[in-house]
Amino acid sequence: MAAGTLAATLDKYSIRESIEDGTTVPLYYQLAPNDLVVDREAMEREFWAAAELEGVADIEEINRVLDRAVTLKNMLKNPDRVDKIARFVAEHFRQYVEPMGYKAFLVGVDREACGLYKEALDRHLPPEMSQVVISRGHNDPPELRRYHLGEEEEARVRKAFRKPDENPKILIVTEKLLTGYDAPILYCMYLDKPMRDHVLLQAIARVNRPYEDEKGRRKTNGLIVDFVGVFDHLERALAFDSEDVEGVVEGLEVLQARFARLMERGRQEYLPLVQGKDGDKAAEAVLEHFRDKEEREGFYAYFRELEEVYEILSPDAFLRPFLEDYQALVKMYRLLRSAYEPHVQVDRSFLRKTAEIVQKHTATPGVKDPTETHVLDGSALLALLAEEKPDTVKVFNLLKALYQLVKARGREEPYLIPIGERAEAIRRAFEARQLSSQEALKELTALVQDLKEAQAQRGQSPLSPKAFAVAWWLRVQKGVGAEKAEALAAQLEPALEAWPHWASSPQQERELRKELYKALAHFGVKDLVAWASELLDLLRRAEL
Repeated sequence: MAAGTLAATLDKYSIRESIEDGTTVPLYYQLAPNDLVVDREAMEREFWAAAELEGVADIEEINRVLDRAVTLKNMLKNPDRVDKIARFVAEHFRQYVEPMGYKAFLVGVDREACGLYKEALDRHLPPEMSQVVISRGHNDPPELRRYHLGEEEEARVRKAFRKPDENPKILIVTEKLLTGYDAPILYCMYLDKPMRDHVLLQAIARVNRPYEDEKGRRKTNGLIVDFVGVFDHLERALAFDSEDVEGVVEGLEVLQARFARLMERGRQEYLPLVQGKDGDKAAEAVLEHFRDKEEREGFYAYFRELEEVYEILSPDAFLRPFLEDYQALVKMYRLLRSAYEPHVQVDRSFLRKTAEIVQKHTATPGVKDPTETHVLDGSALLALLAEEKPDTVKVFNLLKALYQLVKARGREEPYLIPIGERAEAIRRAFEARQLSSQEALKELTALVQDLKEAQAQRGQSPLSPKAFAVAWWLRVQKGVGAEKAEALAAQLEPALEAWPHWASSPQQERELRKELYKALAHFGVKDLVAWASELLDLLRRAEL
């Protein structure tokens, strides 16, 4: 085995292993439409048959071979073909890549081809969206010199390309940036330059870096769109046995088959849950079926895999027969996350193309997602109980509303925190089937009544928020009468104001504890240390 081939083989194994350990993402390829792929005979005669290609490990070697492939290079740079490919790239990028929030390389056969592609691409996309990055030549003609970049300008382009939502979004290259340049946001490589072996692996490795950001972009694979047909015979392109090549890069049709299998599983295992049911009845059936956490986690894992494949394939016509059922599974996922994981911003957890489906097609789920949390009060929550909905749906609507209320106002009004903790305990018991829907609803009804009373008392109390939280805790948790609880909390108010940083200052906490002990002792409390510690725990939770 030639040294170059051996090196490529070792690189190939490192790529496959890195996919398994998560340091890179899988690669998929797609052959361009036949009328855009270069003439196969010319490729065979002037590229594949070249003896110098055996175990090639350097891009300069590829360039030397291509310099002698006059007919092939002329075909690749034919003006009509260049314009057609530029139009295809513009449409493909707009439909498949840009909606995901990612970026692309367009790889031309040489520096002249890069200039030709830039001129053609500018006829189909805004000029600022693409940028040529090529090396300089001392004797370059004017049509190439116009694309020369100074060091500072090239550094700026490289940096801007790595940033989401900034131009340029497509870099047009031929050898620069094909090795050593790391831009995880790079998702797609439009390949119009014949390559093989080590050089091909180095080039396609530009698109296999994982990427995730705070806006919900989560890159799960890289894509190569092949205009020269090197992937038409993958074993020859990489000079490995077919067994070795498997798992490094696969055709996009593999994903289509995978999506079809996943959708069949969804149709058999999950969609029957809502068959023949509408609205609240469908929501009830789903929520009841997935009360078991392991069942939910299994569905979440299934849906994430399905969504990732959909993200790659959409908007391919292949998906049309599946769209209605896919939308139903999206709705099911959204309902479950909204009900069982209220801390998760559900819509932001979707990948971008599925998020579009949610915005366009998914109606409000049976479990409400209140946004005006600041107007929620006991009366509004009691109104949820009066709705004509199944008990299971009512339970989750109340739990969701209580969670949102405590999240929005718990720091300002610490008396809400124990109410939220009691609601969370009801949630856990309900999910574990320790409580029936009716029992959970009964406990939540009592909790909401307590909330309504607490809010009414809060409106009448002159105490500060923290002091009122103390008074309410004394009443609810310790059974202290209303008048006595108010008086004790009022006595503590000056101490709470005097040591505002007690939660982060051990010295202030010691001073506050002394005042707590005095006040509690004055009102006849015997277990001073335990009561004081519980009170401070309550107030500390409000600081988190």
